[in-house]
Amino acid sequence: MNRAEFEAAVRREGYDIRDGEIKPDEHRASHVHDFDARLFVLDGHLTLVRDQQRETFGPGASCDVPAGTAHEEHTEADGVRYLAARRSPSSAAAAE
Repeated sequence: MNRAEFEAAVRREGYDIRDGEIKPDEHRASHVHDFDARLFVLDGHLTLVRDQQRETFGPGASCDVPAGTAHEEHTEADGVRYLAARRSPSSAAAAE
């Protein structure tokens, strides 16, 4: 999937899109969001830890983090730039 395909898909599903960035060598402790999130990595790498499982995403990769999902976010020396798509859970129900 490329950037244009990602943007078209998430817009169809009721997400708002914004640019995001996490600086190099940042380690964000476990937290949850009150919104559904989908990320598309533009540059660098992002490691998500969910349920004790680590998964790293690089350029061109995307991932989903549903509302209420506990997760950690980690970057290495390259940091990460991404597109962040967000929608409220109530918007998700309306889109279905």
